[in-house]
Amino acid sequence: MAKKTHIKVRLVPESNPDSSFFYYTRKPTKGEKAKEKLKVSKYNPSSRKHEIFVEKKLPPHSK
Repeated sequence: MAKKTHIKVRLVPESNPDSSFFYYTRKPTKGEKAKEKLKVSKYNPSSRKHEIFVEKKLPPHSK
């Protein structure tokens, strides 16, 4: 089986990480971009402004 080329990460607001709103995105597993944390400017509907969203770990799931 082939190795994965991307992983799924969760983006949360930098100013309020406990916010109920977040984005999911894909990130490469190899290369320069895989080593640094994502920082993206996105729209936050709870504050109705564009904010900086940073990468966090995915929450644990139960089976």
